[in-house]
Amino acid sequence: MESKYALTNKPPSKLCGSYNSNGMFPVKRKLQNPGNAGIEENGGAKVTKLEWIFKNNNRLDSSTVTEDNETQNHLQNMQNRSPVKLSPKSQIEEQRQALPVTRVRKNLMQEVYRSDTLLIMGETGSGKTTQIPQFLLASGYGNKGVIAVTQPRRVAAITVARRVSQEQHCQLGDVVGYTVRFEDCTSPKTRIRFMTDGFLLREALADRMLRNYSVIMLDEAHERTISTDVLFGVVKEAQQERRLRSLTPLKVIITSATMDIDHFGEYFGVRGMYLEGRTHPVRVMHTVTPQPDYLHAALVTLFDIHRNTPVKFVLNKKLPSFSYDVLIFLTGQEEIEAMAHQIRQIAKLECFLPAPANARKIVLATNIAETSVTMPGIRCVIDAGYVKRRIYTPSTGLDVLRAVRISQAQAWQRCGRAGRDAPGVCYRTYTQQEMNAFEKMPKPEILRSNICSTVLQLLALGVNCRNFDFLDRPSPEAIEVAYRKLESLGAIRNTSNTPELTPLGRQMAQFPLDPQYSKLLLAAPQFGCMEEMLHLVAVLSGENVFVTSNERREQAALAHAKFQSKHGDHLTLLNVFSAFQKIDKVKLWCHDNFLNTRNLLYAREVRKQLLEIIERLQLQINSCGENHDQVRKCLLMGLFDNIAELQRDHFYLTITGRQRAKIHPSSVFHGKYRPEYIIYTEIVLTERNFLRQVTEISPEWVAEVVPNFVHLSRIKNKC
Repeated sequence: MESKYALTNKPPSKLCGSYNSNGMFPVKRKLQNPGNAGIEENGGAKVTKLEWIFKNNNRLDSSTVTEDNETQNHLQNMQNRSPVKLSPKSQIEEQRQALPVTRVRKNLMQEVYRSDTLLIMGETGSGKTTQIPQFLLASGYGNKGVIAVTQPRRVAAITVARRVSQEQHCQLGDVVGYTVRFEDCTSPKTRIRFMTDGFLLREALADRMLRNYSVIMLDEAHERTISTDVLFGVVKEAQQERRLRSLTPLKVIITSATMDIDHFGEYFGVRGMYLEGRTHPVRVMHTVTPQPDYLHAALVTLFDIHRNTPVKFVLNKKLPSFSYDVLIFLTGQEEIEAMAHQIRQIAKLECFLPAPANARKIVLATNIAETSVTMPGIRCVIDAGYVKRRIYTPSTGLDVLRAVRISQAQAWQRCGRAGRDAPGVCYRTYTQQEMNAFEKMPKPEILRSNICSTVLQLLALGVNCRNFDFLDRPSPEAIEVAYRKLESLGAIRNTSNTPELTPLGRQMAQFPLDPQYSKLLLAAPQFGCMEEMLHLVAVLSGENVFVTSNERREQAALAHAKFQSKHGDHLTLLNVFSAFQKIDKVKLWCHDNFLNTRNLLYAREVRKQLLEIIERLQLQINSCGENHDQVRKCLLMGLFDNIAELQRDHFYLTITGRQRAKIHPSSVFHGKYRPEYIIYTEIVLTERNFLRQVTEISPEWVAEVVPNFVHLSRIKNKC
């Protein structure tokens, strides 16, 4: 079966009604890109069609009926049910019983009893994440220790913990709780503990055999974060060690919807199990021709759906209406904010103003929405086909964040989001041929990232990375570069033979931070700026605290100018957080100053947790007051590899990696002043290299603060 769906390639604002060109605001990433669309500049009728091709795909859609028939069949099944009104408690129990995993509960628990390690490939909607921990609790495994369930992201860990606590009819933090970085919602009564994989890895620093836990469930294993990959080896070793010492056996369960089952099975020495899901049929639509601007294609698709598809489906008045909400996958915060702005502007047109009771929900999300977190009402997915991924090159030391194509496995995960509640549709802004060229599975993070933090944590566990049992081993070059970096930070010694932690390195391993930031905190007392560095590291550990507004750009710039430091972005951030700490009515203050309340509150919590570690290590807490040169010198202690020098052509050349770059447009220096020497937090690659969060330094400070800097001669020659 094949059908085509044509959309005009006009700017979306011209899809319906009159339009005032002054109503649109420019964005950093152009959402309107006619390109070769053939649209006449005088607004003529020449239009190029953007075509969609539908192929019946056996993976998610084995039927050949139309979407309308699928919807009618689904609603008819609902009508056939007994219309008895249930209590919330009964509704939750009914939902649990309807999950596919419930039907195989007995067999699943028998497998857990027989085997120490289980490998479960569970389809989307099977209920594996929420139900298996509860099955284990009911089977008595919570009496022998805590049941740990890891998630790659804090949002997923918190959301799933809330849902499971509802199903257990307990308060969150009682029988069911969660622990993520800088936030612990558990108690001595907690038996099911959801957590990020990074937190469990930190727990292993205190106890390599993880004796607090009877079962460890590593969920969403296909995400292959660095922490998850390291945990595979850690729990495997803990399991073997506990068996040798005749301790309580450790059960390990690895679950995922799209993992490479053969690869995992070979590593753990077990056969994989398959768990059926509850995904409804999803029609998959590919563009017929490649799209030069995926954001423009996604926006055009959204409004075509809005014009041609009812907001609600109603079979009869006795049944509730069925939402037809839309989920759009984008790469990051800037794209989401830009598209949200465009949608709001276009929605002001009269033809797009639905009644409040008949509104359509549009969700703009990154790849966080691919797994675990389910949003009700989503029946349409628009997949832009990109994800932001951090890629590190050991040879140059360049660590860049860039938008790259997703994998085929991710494409199917995104597609499945449209079929969680009812039959749906997935629009892909790329062709079938383009998808065929995608890699099958995403490249594990450990093979494409800076593993400096990982190496430090493993050394704290007494493990040499050269001998560790990785599922996928990082390149020897990446391991050696990490060792050299830690050695330059003073964290380890003996890198050529058997690396070992120095006393400073052991202290650095206590912080859940990048080693560079740990070094900043540990060096702060000698510069008399611990209070300032605590503030700064707390803010740098989170997301952007500044809010940009296209409608009120000038007001936002004026508000932000109050905090700007002539020395650069780090001290500007310090000014923001210092002011925030003195405010009681934070929401109003943040709104008036165009600052992100959530991110600043998170930074406040991070600071609180870091202060506890500092007090435990008995470090001196002091302040440099207005002497901000001390803060800038202290920054050199951890960021000495991030020094750049101004060139004659107004580009900067990084001292260590010899990369050419410009100051990021978000910097206080952008378009105003170009210091001769700067330090930066990170280098970002978009259309070109940009240095983000920069601060001016004096070249003489480098020899004073880090006299053993390998590339010191490159700076001395310019002094």
